[in-house]
Amino acid sequence: VVDGAITTDTKAHTVVLTATSSYFYNQPPPPVTGAQVSITDGTTVFLLSEQTPGVYRTADSVHGIPGRTYTMNIKLAGEIGGYKDYSASSTLIPVSSLDSISLLFHPEWSEKGIWEVKCYVQEPPTVDFYRFLLSKNQTMLTDTLNEWLITDDMFFNGNYTNGLPIGYLDQGSAEQNLKPGDTVTAEVNSIGKDYYSFLVEAQTELFGSNPLFSGPPANIKGNISNGAVGFFIAYSVSRSY
Repeated sequence: VVDGAITTDTKAHTVVLTATSSYFYNQPPPPVTGAQVSITDGTTVFLLSEQTPGVYRTADSVHGIPGRTYTMNIKLAGEIGGYKDYSASSTLIPVSSLDSISLLFHPEWSEKGIWEVKCYVQEPPTVDFYRFLLSKNQTMLTDTLNEWLITDDMFFNGNYTNGLPIGYLDQGSAEQNLKPGDTVTAEVNSIGKDYYSFLVEAQTELFGSNPLFSGPPANIKGNISNGAVGFFIAYSVSRSY
């Protein structure tokens, strides 16, 4: 199982390798150690070192460049699923810079009210797919799959998003509650159609089927070669607060 990314941020980028386990395995998935992992744009090769079991990172000076296609290569110490070599490629799509964000308070939406986070940006006329994330005081609030807001641009393609809702902060939640002096940061990622579809499928499986007795879910399609699951994504980042 592969969970890896390279972004336009300058930092150590991470690829996590684990093995699948049984449905009733009541522990974290087993890490895959001793692998050789690299990311390349066809010209430069970034080597990743294993920082903790199964967690591989680049140097902290690495950043992706919009328009380039990045390929992740994995060579395992021993075969898993009949293969030692796995790879995936992703093109880093540029994202329009957020002009600003605003907050609108809705006292009637919950017992203690909810802040609606809105963004302002000129969206390009191309077909694009986005993920929106929220932080409070530099701490990520939307840090799990079920909290990510993902969307296509069907309803605002080529237009100025004059206050597009991108998230909500419930003031009944200790984590999301805002006090004077707090800073809210919005992040937008341009993620491409393949990763967008992967996340839609993953969220659908996570939230469960409706009606209750629907058929069993299908395996989620990633972009890793040789039958591995997961995704390697290159994406661009813009933030505003």
